[in-house]
Amino acid sequence: MLFKIMKRFMDIALSLLGIILLSPLYILLVIAIRVDSKGPILFKQKRVGVQKSHFNILKFRTMRVDTPKDTPTHLLADPDQYITKVGKFLRKTSLDELPQIWNIFVGDMSIIGPRPALWNQYDLIAERDKYHANDVRPGLTGWAQINGRDELPIGIKSKLDGEYIKHMGIRMDIRCFFGTFLSVLRSDGVVEGGTGRKSNSDQGNNKEYIIK
Repeated sequence: MLFKIMKRFMDIALSLLGIILLSPLYILLVIAIRVDSKGPILFKQKRVGVQKSHFNILKFRTMRVDTPKDTPTHLLADPDQYITKVGKFLRKTSLDELPQIWNIFVGDMSIIGPRPALWNQYDLIAERDKYHANDVRPGLTGWAQINGRDELPIGIKSKLDGEYIKHMGIRMDIRCFFGTFLSVLRSDGVVEGGTGRKSNSDQGNNKEYIIK
């Protein structure tokens, strides 16, 4: 209980600090997105939160407004034709995730935790139930993100989320926090349009999802 209180306090304090310190970068990215293509600055997507509640995750828009709606990136005939020039940079550097600092501040997310699943990603949600990974706030980054990220099959990804729950504490959060910087710098496990896929060893047919 004490750790949960401390974790929420740190989420509020660090997200507020991040919003303040990163405000110049936010302004630059907003200008770049606006100049590069027409459309809204932010992209909202329905995700699964704590206890399988739903919330709208925020990202900087990386795709053109004429992209087919409600179609996962990997199902598009040619995803690259829809991703903007600035969008490619944002995705490669994970800067498109920065608006989620607001999600953290208001309590939808935590800095560290399992990445939030899409609301209709039933396979991943069901697997995470086995490890109680749906019982905590989803995170901006987490144990699975520094151990494979988009490349991970759903079964392995869920087990890693379960490992985080089992060992959740200050030491684990610090390890995930600093490990994230190394993963981003190396672009480890980044697969366009993916994050969690069914492997041959997983039940059901092979699928890829966009859960970055």
